[in-house]
Amino acid sequence: MTTTQDPMAAYARLVGPGGPFELVEEDVLGTRLPVYRNRARALHEILADSVQHGDRTYIATAGERVTFTEHAARVSSLAQALVEDHGVTKGDRVVISAANTIEWVESFWAVVSIGAVAVAFNAWWSEREVEHGITLTTPVLAIADAKRAGAVGQHGVPVLSIETDVPALCLAHPDAPLPSADVAEDDPAVLIFTSGTSGRPKAATHSHRNLLAVVEYHRMNDELMQAFGNPMDPRDRGYLLVSPLFHIASLHNLVVPRLATGSKVALHLGSFDVERIYALIEAERVTNWGAVPTMASRMLDSDTAADFDLSSLTAFSLASAPSSLALKQRLRENLPFATALVDSYGLTETSTGVSAATPADMAEAPGTVGRPTYGVQLEIRDPLGRTLGPGQEGEVCVRSSYNMLGYWRNEEATAATIREDRWLHTGDLGEVDEQGRLRLSSRRSDLIIRGGENVYPVEIENVLSEHPGVIECMVYGVAHEDLGQEVAAVVVHGPEAPAVDDLAAFLKRELAYYKVPAHWRLTAEPLARNATGKVARAVVLASVSG
Repeated sequence: MTTTQDPMAAYARLVGPGGPFELVEEDVLGTRLPVYRNRARALHEILADSVQHGDRTYIATAGERVTFTEHAARVSSLAQALVEDHGVTKGDRVVISAANTIEWVESFWAVVSIGAVAVAFNAWWSEREVEHGITLTTPVLAIADAKRAGAVGQHGVPVLSIETDVPALCLAHPDAPLPSADVAEDDPAVLIFTSGTSGRPKAATHSHRNLLAVVEYHRMNDELMQAFGNPMDPRDRGYLLVSPLFHIASLHNLVVPRLATGSKVALHLGSFDVERIYALIEAERVTNWGAVPTMASRMLDSDTAADFDLSSLTAFSLASAPSSLALKQRLRENLPFATALVDSYGLTETSTGVSAATPADMAEAPGTVGRPTYGVQLEIRDPLGRTLGPGQEGEVCVRSSYNMLGYWRNEEATAATIREDRWLHTGDLGEVDEQGRLRLSSRRSDLIIRGGENVYPVEIENVLSEHPGVIECMVYGVAHEDLGQEVAAVVVHGPEAPAVDDLAAFLKRELAYYKVPAHWRLTAEPLARNATGKVARAVVLASVSG
């Protein structure tokens, strides 16, 4: 005999008074915030608890797999080596600069479990950007792969090789105890870089509290799925990881919570390749995948889906960049696993999604990014900071225990973003409807999102202005069917116009490849400016499009 569970009653049981995911108000950095009552207090507790999952697979690639027991032992050995052989102590910064690998994940857990701070470098950075990251974070050690070790090591930072040193150290102390550290909840744990509106990447500082709140959010979602009719044990789920580990989507919202839930992470290695990804989904029976729109677009361009058994993939979402209604409709019509498509909105600064839209939300209100995430307080505010009502457009402001501490060693940027009572001002414009669903009208001013990567024009403009042939310039985004947007630039030059190839080569030496403009317009005419002397971007864009 089977019984039917009332979903709403189950929800009340999970989040209501005395429930496993009850929120209570506590003091957090001088402000009363909702926090999970039944939470861990330090990331090493998650590692210690993970051994209960035993011989289940934690990470699987196309050619390797590591169980939870093996992972805990390897991380414990590496952690002991970091402390005893390399002198890493609580609060020290340790850079991880590498492409996605199992060793990247092991390095992360070893660093945070001893109370040090994992500094996740963008693996596509130029030497100039690497230098900025090191100067800002002053690491005592770096863990890097062969392709990136030289750029890090030339600044005097000791480097451990991810290909040879890390595997050896993971086996060097087979009897090492599980690592731990005397850390406070609001101690820094991870630095994740976001492109800077002021011209240099900023390091969003995430605490143990931030990441552990994300863990509880995902635990709750797993139990809600069961309560609402999905009988699968969360430990039997497989989560595809394709995006870089230096993103919150992959690290905070996949690698970290899945160690806690006992679920499998199917880790794709190398560049995006539709057939190899489909093969990994088939082999590992992947159930969940959060993709960026560019990935989704490339899947639509491929006709190989029918060649693989993708029936296990039942949860597919879009994140990290805005996606058009047309793209979503094409996905539903052409990819069997996209029929129950969901969407979300979040920032590096918020550790996890600010809001999420269910298939029902998207059907009722096309274009919405859904209701606020559990535990997130969201308000729409006018330029004077006043709260606006439903249907009124303003800045999206959020507050929660997921929000970052601030920007590492950047008090000015922190004060501009996190204001009174720890309300985080996103810079994004939107409105909330009568049902509490958020709709974005524009993302951060001037932001370009190319293939899921945030690109701020001012960073490129600052570097491009250093070229001797450039008098002034303006960088902007143009629509692209596959990438979402591409980078474009208007360059004002003197009597002799520089060669486009020369300008591009100049930027390639200084910035990550995806920040180099694909479209150029060279002119001897000065850029239009407003009364205060600032470039009138709207006027320039109108002249370009006209």
